[in-house]
Amino acid sequence: QVQLVESGGGSVQAGGSLRISCVVYGYAYSRYCMGWFRQAPGKEREGVAFTDSDGSTSYADSVKGRFTISHDNFKNTLYLQMSSLKPEDTALYYCAADYPPFCAGDLRSLQYRYWGQGTQVTVSS
Repeated sequence: QVQLVESGGGSVQAGGSLRISCVVYGYAYSRYCMGWFRQAPGKEREGVAFTDSDGSTSYADSVKGRFTISHDNFKNTLYLQMSSLKPEDTALYYCAADYPPFCAGDLRSLQYRYWGQGTQVTVSS
């Protein structure tokens, strides 16, 4: 059974940095597709950053140049390094994952089957 557990959220001032993590349990194969989503109060969930085992990455326009997604195969952990944070980045951040054959297509549009519980990121001005 695949489980995703996020951590690393917290409060930071605008302009600061934060790295959040997502450990994957129950899946030890090398092929994957994963992403970070976020949802702010009163807003729809949005995709933030995506990656797969081929090394492809994709970012929302709002975070390009500020956020970096990466994956450590040995630790089976997904990361999101966030820099130059803005108050509008405040949200509950979720990681999502899936595995072949469910990784076919645009990473941003996949219906990921596995989700974490979320970690809160709050950016103050």
